[in-house]
Amino acid sequence: MTTLGCALRSGGWLTAARIKSYSWILLVVSIAAIAGWIALSDGLIDRNGKPIGTDFSNVYAAGVLTLQGKAADAYDPPLQHAMEKAVFHGRDVPFFGWHYPPFFFAIAAITALLPYAGGLALWVVSSLLAYLAVMRAILPRPETLLVAAAFPAVFVNIGHGQNAFFTAALLGGALLMMERGRPWIAGVLIGLLAYKPQFGVLIPIALVAGARWPTIAAAGATVAALVAISFVALGHDVWHAFFQSMTFTQTVVLEQGGTGWEKIQSLFSAARHWGADVKSAYALQTLLGLLLAAGLAWLWRSEAAFDLKASALASASLLATPYVLDYDLVVLAVAIIFFVRHGLAHGFRDYELSLLAAAWIVPLLSRSIAGLTTIPLGLIVLIALFMLTLSRAMTDRATAIHGRARIAQA
Repeated sequence: MTTLGCALRSGGWLTAARIKSYSWILLVVSIAAIAGWIALSDGLIDRNGKPIGTDFSNVYAAGVLTLQGKAADAYDPPLQHAMEKAVFHGRDVPFFGWHYPPFFFAIAAITALLPYAGGLALWVVSSLLAYLAVMRAILPRPETLLVAAAFPAVFVNIGHGQNAFFTAALLGGALLMMERGRPWIAGVLIGLLAYKPQFGVLIPIALVAGARWPTIAAAGATVAALVAISFVALGHDVWHAFFQSMTFTQTVVLEQGGTGWEKIQSLFSAARHWGADVKSAYALQTLLGLLLAAGLAWLWRSEAAFDLKASALASASLLATPYVLDYDLVVLAVAIIFFVRHGLAHGFRDYELSLLAAAWIVPLLSRSIAGLTTIPLGLIVLIALFMLTLSRAMTDRATAIHGRARIAQA
């Protein structure tokens, strides 16, 4: 084996000093890039004619409509776009659709109580702090905050003004609460994840396989409460509008690639990018979902370490949905940090450190590489990480069985 091959296998090239250096370099460059982008903007509009915080403009506009008593209008593209233009004093900004369930209007309305810049700052800073707090709680080491803050998906998410920090904080926090014996709190956090329902497809399978009944009950009660509160606060018409808007979201945004195939990190998107028809792409995505479900069910029923179960659930949640954007890869940090914690406690095996490094850097590269080559690098790394997690669980199990056998023979 070549020197490079040996280094990739052992992971010895990824020293603690290099991890810190790479993180600092990427952090400084990314902050400078964001600051420069803002400095070169025309007020709240960037050099490409898009609002600063791009996707956040749909959240803010939906919040304004909610405060005006017109929440259902957010699901009507022309009315939502008209409000987005009004937020920027009639400037012809691009349309960013509102696709969230009605209970998420509460967050949107809070941001709309402030001027746009203040609402964006509140949105980004509060969610970023929540994400960093959860990462630090999972792995309380001095370098955790640096590596988590420098994770490239963080800057993709900030650039888009998106909500992946909330998603990662809720999922990571729920897994942490389960581990610490607080199943009811874990269930509430999972219930709150219903604002991004596409990421919750496989969570019930893991919870049922692991017999996490209190968590399941708390999650169900939380979702029911959110729905009931939204009915009382906003009326039933808003739910009717939401369900009607799902057709637009599915056909235009997902199936027709309105978002851009290179931005979506799913098997469905990769298949469509390669020329597959919609039915074939859905069939491939469904097959992948079934395989993920089977793997998670086995893992969560097994005696594998909780770190591996948590890591696999995070990566599988990203893989299972046909609609996962590169900014959503902030959730990949949850998968990485639980796997790292297991490796630090029990040692890393062949190729694990190198693959974890690839998973850390891939949000920086996935969109551009897919756009230039149609190679879905983000999807490939996600699948590799999930398979490696299952493999590690199997290897640990075999090692434990062998160890018990040797003790019995002695």
